[in-house]
Amino acid sequence: MKFRTRLRVTFVTIIVLPLVLTALAFCGIALYLVNVQKDFPVVQPDYAIMTENMEEVVDATNEIFLFLKKKAETDPACLADKEYLEEINSRITRKTTYILVRKDDELYYAGNREAAEAIFPRLSGHGKYDLAEDSGIYYDEMDKFVKQLDFIFPDGSRGSVFVITKVNSLISRKLLVDMAVAIFLILIFTGLMLTKWIHKGVFDPVNQLNMAMRKIKEGNFEYALQTDAKGEIGDLYRNYEDMRLRLKETTEENRESERQNRELVSNISHDLKTPITAIKGYVEGIMDGVAVTPEKMDKYIKTIYNKANDMERLINELTYYSGIDNNRIPYNFHRINVSDYFGDCIEEVGLDLEQKSIELNYSNLANPDTVVIADPEQMKKVINNIISNSVKYLDKPQGVIDIRILDETDSVRIEIEDNGKGIAQKDLPKIFERFYRTDASRNSAQGGSGIGLSIVKKIIEDHGGYIWATSKEEEGTCIHFVLRKYIELQGEK
Repeated sequence: MKFRTRLRVTFVTIIVLPLVLTALAFCGIALYLVNVQKDFPVVQPDYAIMTENMEEVVDATNEIFLFLKKKAETDPACLADKEYLEEINSRITRKTTYILVRKDDELYYAGNREAAEAIFPRLSGHGKYDLAEDSGIYYDEMDKFVKQLDFIFPDGSRGSVFVITKVNSLISRKLLVDMAVAIFLILIFTGLMLTKWIHKGVFDPVNQLNMAMRKIKEGNFEYALQTDAKGEIGDLYRNYEDMRLRLKETTEENRESERQNRELVSNISHDLKTPITAIKGYVEGIMDGVAVTPEKMDKYIKTIYNKANDMERLINELTYYSGIDNNRIPYNFHRINVSDYFGDCIEEVGLDLEQKSIELNYSNLANPDTVVIADPEQMKKVINNIISNSVKYLDKPQGVIDIRILDETDSVRIEIEDNGKGIAQKDLPKIFERFYRTDASRNSAQGGSGIGLSIVKKIIEDHGGYIWATSKEEEGTCIHFVLRKYIELQGEK
């Protein structure tokens, strides 16, 4: 869920849920209060009194009623003393409760005269109220609860004392307290529910991301985070996974690059050490007077010269490879007609191979109009490097090199095959690596630096093609590389 949607849901929940729960709590408490009043002997239960707990009304009335009842039993004359009645009335804590005394059929005393005059005509007559019941009467239309106590005045007149309590039409204190507690609990429940929801939907994923970032910081790129969540959290998880995989891939590439660089330094050291050692040995021989004849001196000097040439060739190839590997050598791409270009190349290399008594066979099965986009100089280096590599490993009395151009719809495939000693299957995937040689001793007697095919691979890939090799030991090796055709768009000149 998106954060914006989550905030909207939270906003609506904060408003709606407490209102709904408060309404349910109010109804529940009100029903409880209505059920409570059924336990008291009022005339008839009325839902209007749910505004105030009837138990509170009865308790407030009984408090003064029981006191007056005790006085009537011990000293009924005091109920005829208005000053005494006024004092008792003033001590009543509930403001809606007051005392009313009737003498015969006349109002004798009223703690609240205005209210008393309204209810006086409705009061029960003398002797009509069963004192033994000690109950009360609820006047529904007037919201009054009345308890009556009959007694005899000192002059023999009949008297009745009434304790009258007004049932508040406003919400009762009990209901207010209950509703306050209910609302407090509702707010706590709503807050806890929303907090848990937000914590589960936001803080838990953030904590997991924090843990994942800590793992990344420690170099652990295997700590994966999977989720089906939508919105920002899902996007964060997926972005983390993309970042993790990219960092893992980059780190592995860097480690591989460091390994190759260490191997490169080791291989360069090895390949430079061999000619340097030879040069040093022959120079010491000359200095020590070992080359005593002109022929021997000439041999030593030619050997030193050849070894220096090997070093120069190695350094040049390293410089060239470093240049194309770091994109410092610009390519000059042109539209090249395949038939014309390779025809010229075959004529050029054919002369060199003829001088070395190597048979060259050439076949072009591509359409004469086939065109590719390539750098002519770099492609020539590709062909020369592959053929030079084939020549070095020819071990048959009659060396043969076949060059074929095949049409493959959207591309052309060039095959250069020899009948040399071949390459073992375990070595085939590695021959395009820098400084890789199939001979473990790295014997450089046959010449070469071991980076010729790696240069070829780099150039072909920079042309948008790909290269591979097939070979059988003692039968020969075939290098295949593919270049995409140039397809002229309609209207293009």
